[in-house]
Amino acid sequence: MHTPTPLVPLRYVDIGARGPEDVVVDVQGRVLTGVDDGRILRLDGLADPAATRVVTVAETGGRPLGLELLPDGALLVCDAERGLLRADLTQGTVRVLADSVAGEPLRFCSNAVTLPDGSVCFTVSSRRHPLEHWIGEVVEQTGTGRLLRLEPGSERPEVLLEDLQFANGLTVSRDGSFLVVAETSACRLTRYWLTGPRAGQHEPFAEDLPGMPDNIWRGGLDGPFWVALAGPRLAALDLLHRAPAAVRRAAARTAVHAPLRPPAQGAVLAFDDDGDIVHHLTHRRPGFRMVTSVCEAGGLLVMGSVRERGVAVSEAPAPK
Repeated sequence: MHTPTPLVPLRYVDIGARGPEDVVVDVQGRVLTGVDDGRILRLDGLADPAATRVVTVAETGGRPLGLELLPDGALLVCDAERGLLRADLTQGTVRVLADSVAGEPLRFCSNAVTLPDGSVCFTVSSRRHPLEHWIGEVVEQTGTGRLLRLEPGSERPEVLLEDLQFANGLTVSRDGSFLVVAETSACRLTRYWLTGPRAGQHEPFAEDLPGMPDNIWRGGLDGPFWVALAGPRLAALDLLHRAPAAVRRAAARTAVHAPLRPPAQGAVLAFDDDGDIVHHLTHRRPGFRMVTSVCEAGGLLVMGSVRERGVAVSEAPAPK
């Protein structure tokens, strides 16, 4: 495993809203994020915390999670309550692209990417536990996560891959031949082949990660993709995952009602398309827990969290 280096300097920028779960950057270097009151926010001027401006650009009416910018400037939104959405950031309007799969309501939609043919691939983290009980899915490990695909002009997603353990972040390779999906509770990344002789097949891309992978962000075709680790790997949880299903189910029922205080530790990884770690950065800061996303903007790493009322900012590492 790549030797970790510290995330320094690290500062916190309060955005006045809770839960910037995913962060992405637009062509002008501005950061977009969704928060727990349903708003999509644009963060201008993060390089100077005193001058940072927060602008509401859309409201989903649900709980926005993963975001993906489209070539025309619109925004794909995975909403945990409403499904897969498209937000027009100029008009502030929001349209539902898909809200069901084979008659089943689309819930806990997590992350999305677009493919060259205009189709959208996206993940569903769990079909059993809703977002507010996400810890139940981490504990029980139901394997009900999905990878879906929505063809251009269609409202009916097709299932590409099932039985995923908390399907979460998603990205596409530089050449468009495969997807990489994060399986949070399994601490691994999985590759799904889109083209070539193995099209439709899947395999491990990176296993035994030092933490639980969440959102994935790729800034350009010439660089690595970044993976946020929402929490460290826990030996007790690894042991529980080997227990019978009834034991895990009982533990999950307890976990969803217990107070949760994540460790004051966060990390981000950068991978190349061969599955090798390019960067492994860590930090310990009691005031910023659960790094669920990361993007690079203007020489800065910007990190979001499903729990915090702001984002953390660090200097980006030198390219390798």
